[in-house]
Amino acid sequence: MNRALNLNTNPALETSTLSSEVGSEGGSKLGSQLGDLRFRALLSNHAWASLPPAVRRRFSKRLAGGATAIYTGRVTEIRISKLGRGLAQILRLIGAPLPLTSTRNAPTVVTVTEDAASGGQNWTRLFARDRGFPQIIHSVKRFSGPTGLEEYIGFGIAMALVISVEGGVLVFRSTQYYFAFGRSRVPLPRWVSPGELTVSHKEVSPTSFLFTLHLEHRTFGSLVHQEALYEEERL
Repeated sequence: MNRALNLNTNPALETSTLSSEVGSEGGSKLGSQLGDLRFRALLSNHAWASLPPAVRRRFSKRLAGGATAIYTGRVTEIRISKLGRGLAQILRLIGAPLPLTSTRNAPTVVTVTEDAASGGQNWTRLFARDRGFPQIIHSVKRFSGPTGLEEYIGFGIAMALVISVEGGVLVFRSTQYYFAFGRSRVPLPRWVSPGELTVSHKEVSPTSFLFTLHLEHRTFGSLVHQEALYEEERL
C-alpha cells in the first residue's frame, strides 16, 4: 500500500543500511551524497528492501549543497499516437512536458538537483532532435500533496503520484492532476485529464537503468510510450 508517510520507518536503522550500501559500492564520496529518506518513507519496509541496492542508493542521494546527479543515455523505444502528437503540441503552451518527436537512438541527458524553494528535486531531461535545438523538459518532484509526492510541471499544474515496487522495478503512477497554489490543490476536471502517466525505473546493471514513460488514456488507449537506457555518471 502506498502512503504519504511510512510510520514503520526507522531512520537510525535506515541510515545504517544506507551506510553499509555505500561501503560496498564506492566509499566516502558516495556516502556524502546519501541520506535522503523521503522516497524510502513512501514505501513499506518490504517493498524498499526488494529494490536492487543500486536503485535504493540512487533514490537516497542527498542533493543539497549544489550536488548534481547526471545520467546519460539514448532513447531505445518511442511510440506516439496521432492523438498523443496533438496533445504534445498543445502542451507546448505549458512547457512541453511530453516527447515531441519519435526519433529512436536519440542522445538524452537527465540531471537532478535540489529545488531550494520547495525542498524537492529539480529534474531536467534533455532529448536531442534531428532538427533544431534539443527538447528540454523541466519538472520538480515535491514531497507534498495528497499522496506525499507530486510532480510539478509549471504554470501552476501538478500531478499527484503514488510510488510502488513491482517485480523489483520502482514505479511512479499518477492519480490526479490539479492546480497547485501554495498548500491548496484544485483538481482538474476528469474530461481534461491526459490519462494515467506511469514512469518506471528498472535496474539493468549497478550503474545503468531503463527508464520507461507510458501515458494511457481511459478512452483512447496508449498515447505515448518512451523507453531510454541511462548510465549513471560518477562525479
